[in-house]
Amino acid sequence: QVQLVESGGGSVQAGGSLRLSCAASGIVFSINVMGWYRQAPGKQRELVATITSGGTTNYADSGKGRFTISRDNAKNTVYLQMDSLKPEDTGVYYCNALVQDSLLRGHRELWGQGTRVTVSS
Repeated sequence: QVQLVESGGGSVQAGGSLRLSCAASGIVFSINVMGWYRQAPGKQRELVATITSGGTTNYADSGKGRFTISRDNAKNTVYLQMDSLKPEDTGVYYCNALVQDSLLRGHRELWGQGTRVTVSS
């Protein structure tokens, strides 16, 4: 069964950078939209950025100009480059993807386990 495996979280000081990765493991026939969401302590999960299989990107206002989402379709992997990090970027970052892992059904939504990002001032 396909799983989304994230890596790259950690602790940085404000102004620093982190790069998150998320790879779909297992047999994958196709992946539609891939994206990143985050959940800050005490808050609801929110969109960070998404990218289609064709490379069209969408960003939440909070990350525009600082975050860059990209993907490697051959590796079934999505990345999130985060620069100029702020303390308010702290949270658990979740990978999300619409994955077709069976020819008997269409795409289904998968979530990663989350990777923690902590930005200190």
